[in-house]
Order: sequence, then C-alpha cells, then structure tokens
Amino acid sequence: MNDHKLPLGRETGYPDKYAPESLYAIPRASSREALGIAEPLPFTGVDTWNAWDLTWLGSRGRPEVATARIVVPADSPNIIESKSLKLYLNSFSMHGFESLEAVTETMRNDLSACAEGDVTVRVTPLCSSEARRVSRLAGTCIDDENVDCRDDGVNADRLRADKRSRVSEDLHTHVLRSLCPVTSQPDIGSLQISYSGPEIDRGGLLQYVVSYRQHQDFHESCVERMFVEILERCKPESLSVHAHYQRRGGIDINPFRSNTAEQAYPLRLWRQ
Repeated sequence: MNDHKLPLGRETGYPDKYAPESLYAIPRASSREALGIAEPLPFTGVDTWNAWDLTWLGSRGRPEVATARIVVPADSPNIIESKSLKLYLNSFSMHGFESLEAVTETMRNDLSACAEGDVTVRVTPLCSSEARRVSRLAGTCIDDENVDCRDDGVNADRLRADKRSRVSEDLHTHVLRSLCPVTSQPDIGSLQISYSGPEIDRGGLLQYVVSYRQHQDFHESCVERMFVEILERCKPESLSVHAHYQRRGGIDINPFRSNTAEQAYPLRLWRQ
C-alpha cells in the first residue's frame, strides 16, 4: 500500500465542502489472490458501514444531523478505504443540500462509483434513530475456553472439527483484534460464526481468532480469510462469518460472508 494518493497514514486536510474526489478505492482482487479466492466467489455477503457523525447544511444554513447505513456488496470490485470515506462524509458538513433525499442520492451515486458496485445508502435523521436498540450476538460465547493463546501470527492449524459429531450452532467472541495494514492501529471488535456440520472445537476456534491480534489487513480481508480457512479446515456444510468492528472516526465496519445468506440481520452491539 505505497500509493501516494492513499490518504490513510498521511497528514491530510479535512474538506468541509462537498468533495467526492476524497474517496479512494482499493481493489479486492489483490488480497483475494493471496488467499486463493477466485471466481466464482465461495461466499456472498456485504460490508455494512454505520456512520454516526453525518451532518450537512439544510435550508437557510441550518445544520442537519443524521446517521447513515452504507451497504457495499461483497462482489463489488473495490472496497472503499475507510479514511477516505471519513474525509468524504466530513465534506458534507458545510455544504448545502436541498433535502435528506438529495444527501442520500448523492452518497449512493458517489459510493457506487468508487466501489464499482450497487451500494445502498439509508440516511436517518437523528430524531428517528435515537430509539435504536442495542443487540447481543447469537449463541454461545467462547471467550472463557481454557486454552493457551501464544501464536505470533495467524495459525489456521488451530482449527479442527469432530466429524463424529454434527451440529448447527452459533458461536461468538468479543476478543477480535487485527491491525490496519498501513498505520498499524488496532481494529477491535466482536465476531460471530454460524455453521452446520462437523462440530468445531471451541478452544481451537478461540485460539485461531486470537492469532489475528498482530495480523495486518483490512477488516474485509480478515473476515474473508477466516471464512475460507474455517471452510477448508472444518468442512461445514453451511457457514457464515460476521465481524462487528468498533467505530473509528465515527464509523463502524461490519463485514459479513456466507455460503447460505446474502445479508445478515443488521445489529448494533453495545460497544458500537
């Protein structure tokens, strides 16, 4: 990631007038090639971004405040680099828009062009989103498994499953941590694994997730690596992997990959 146009990890200005040129696309292909992921993709899914600090100028220069949910399909050629999205959204702050619908349409068009896919955008006035409920992940938390976690890097050998025992279950953990590949800043969140098939060893799964703590990659690529490695090592018939990263710069990112469902039900966890 040595592109001089990449805003992440560099000192940048913060435009406060509409600046679609702030958006920066990162091709998914390079990280997928490294993981051996080829077309047709072994999963469907989305990357759901929740923006909590959206503001712009409405009629007579009066500020409007809202939240935005941005859903990028996993089959789009590009991800949208997170700092560039923050700069882009900040550029709305002193710009006038005729209506909420105009803001939504502008974001949809710009983000779809950057991702080269059909991005959906929902902008919600703050007064209509205050009652949004905090949710819990489904199934069993594996964080209390009594295992040693001492891997220096991602270790898929930790993944194992019992072919003699077949289950359908939801497992989750709150110890997910990876590092930004440009700045090395930590990205922290929760992870849910939903599957049917040979019973996955919970201690080994926890060790595997913990082994990402010093791994440098984008949120989306981490989840795709988890999906393909769990699928390869544990052989589930159905598998969904859903990460819920905490917000940075007013935005949280929630990649979801599955071989059974195109989208997960949107959740907001208490840390988000």
